[in-house]
Amino acid sequence: MTEQKQVADLSADEAAQELAFLATEIAKHDAAYHQNDAPEIADAAYDELRKRNEAIEAAFPDLVRDDSPTKRVGFAVADGFKKVTHRVPMLSLGNAFSDEDLSDFVGRAQKFFAKDAGLEIAFTAEPKIDGLSASLRYENGIFVQGATRGDGSEGEDITENLKTIKDIPQKLVGDDVPAVFEVRGEVYMSHADFEALNKKLEAEGKQTYVNPRNTAAGSLRQLDSNITASRNLKFFAYAWGDYSALPADTQMGVVEAFSRWGFKVNPLMRCVKSVEEMVAHHTLIGEQRATLGYDIDGVVYKLDRLDLQARWGFVARAPRWAIAFKFPAEKATTILEDIEIQVGRTGALTPVAKLKPVTVGGVVVSNATLHNEDEIERKGVMIGDTVTIQRAGDVIPQVLGPVLEKRPADAKAFDFPTHCPICGSPAEREINEKTGKLDAVRRCTGELICPAQAVNQLKHFVSRDALDIDGLGAKQVAAFYEEGRIKFAADIFTLRDRDAESFKKLKDQEGWGATSVRKLFDAIDACRMPELDKFIFALGIRHVGSTTAAMFAKNYGTFEGFMAACVAAGDGDAAARESLLSIDGIGETVVQSVVGFFANAQNREAIDALLAEVKPLEYVVASAEESPVAGKTVVFTGSLEHMSRSEAKAMAERLGAKVAGSVSAKTDLLVAGPGAGSKLKKAQDLGVETTDEQGWFDLVGR
Repeated sequence: MTEQKQVADLSADEAAQELAFLATEIAKHDAAYHQNDAPEIADAAYDELRKRNEAIEAAFPDLVRDDSPTKRVGFAVADGFKKVTHRVPMLSLGNAFSDEDLSDFVGRAQKFFAKDAGLEIAFTAEPKIDGLSASLRYENGIFVQGATRGDGSEGEDITENLKTIKDIPQKLVGDDVPAVFEVRGEVYMSHADFEALNKKLEAEGKQTYVNPRNTAAGSLRQLDSNITASRNLKFFAYAWGDYSALPADTQMGVVEAFSRWGFKVNPLMRCVKSVEEMVAHHTLIGEQRATLGYDIDGVVYKLDRLDLQARWGFVARAPRWAIAFKFPAEKATTILEDIEIQVGRTGALTPVAKLKPVTVGGVVVSNATLHNEDEIERKGVMIGDTVTIQRAGDVIPQVLGPVLEKRPADAKAFDFPTHCPICGSPAEREINEKTGKLDAVRRCTGELICPAQAVNQLKHFVSRDALDIDGLGAKQVAAFYEEGRIKFAADIFTLRDRDAESFKKLKDQEGWGATSVRKLFDAIDACRMPELDKFIFALGIRHVGSTTAAMFAKNYGTFEGFMAACVAAGDGDAAARESLLSIDGIGETVVQSVVGFFANAQNREAIDALLAEVKPLEYVVASAEESPVAGKTVVFTGSLEHMSRSEAKAMAERLGAKVAGSVSAKTDLLVAGPGAGSKLKKAQDLGVETTDEQGWFDLVGR
């Protein structure tokens, strides 16, 4: 059996294609799971999607995009409940899938705290409950408000429903209960209660439920709390949000306080001090999984000391100091009935396997990615083959390879098209400028004359992380394009005026009315002054995700400044190109892409038309309160003696500074440790302020 193509073997274009598709696919599954309580894939498969995404981002940091799952938690709050803004965001967790991943996690901790001589690092270990996260706010020991995670920043007010759960005390007991404390944990349904509920529904001739997690989530979000009360939900406490004081200085100590206050905490929680102990506990819990009486999907490890947690900090959607060691994904075999070609926003032709539907881990799978034509050849799959699939590691479930002994005599090889199946334009494989090799991805050359590319580009322009125009989603964009109402992004902003002069007004079309049309036009007008990073992202430049767009916005401040730098670099201005490359996290691939984008006359014409309708806002750097380095660009070089390089970067970013990887005229401060070389000399030549590590500590008041 062949294996999936390794991340190290991907070209930049292949990686960008996968990341783009992964962002869309995972967002779809986030909505199904968090907002609709109806996941389409099992947790293990979902985790593998994220694992593949994170692996590609690690290998291709220039391609990281903020519509990436690594920049998002949960999904937007659904209608029906009052919204609650979390005072402390409810973040997700990074994942480990092997002993090696866990060892890497511990190694990162040891490296981060390498300057702390003799430091013993301990972790808590607890089962990862498969339920719905909730945050419970107590004031003077009284339960006053409860909320779902939502998108991590904003959740749903489900206070009345949470009050029906017996495991959640209405009043905390003990002498050490703080004036304000938000207890966080997981609402779940036991296997016994799930089985009893389904038997009752079946006896009444009603539709039964698929699994306990979905049932618990749906029960907790009932508008009638009496329904929630009838479901006998349960709750484990294991974390916290806002507080006026902490009852202990370790993770284990705070959870023990929860137990004293009246909460149920998981009896399998332990403190472990080595990778061997962590793996052993994971094995132990895995062996008990079938007999626990409730669903778990792994073990969560957290740095035990709270002061070390604070120092190690966070990435965009998760704490660095915690990780979930998940249980493995599942596989199945089925028939490859056909192969179809999908055309993406950048013209990439992607082969998709059409499968005889098969259930894998309780989910029916009928489509799977085949990546590109080289992958089809490498895997050796043919139409009619019995193939092994795995709901893991890619945009949609992946084909691992054929079962050769079951190949039928009439199996057919797939002829990959050399022309776009949508517009008929030639589909070509480009030469990768960095490697000199032929790219694996074949692309339609039709660009804007190709309806698939044009429609997908417009969908991207109005997507959530771009302009996010209320009422103008993918479905509406496709319909407007088909009707000829919108062909280019600028057409969105002239829609009201053109509709007023049209004989075929939008309000008279099926599914629309005067009120909905007015709301749409008002929503469009409300987006005429978009945030700079969202506007740059909305342009759909290859390799420029939301994270990269934010880097450009942060460094250039205005769209005019960003575009001028790109145009100048395209005209051969070495300083302009260096200014692009000097941005921490921006590499040659991204620079080539943005320079090429603005060098295209067709793109410039479209941007000019767009700028006649919208005015992107100037990017304002959020300042850390009273920080002397807020908004400044800082470069660290040489050996740091009192903290690791990653801790120095984390500290600077917490204080509102921008950390760059190279020195330029835009650098405000160079922190030079022993062994500083060319960067120090360049800073001195440019007149950039320099200091040593102690000077940095004095400056920031540490």
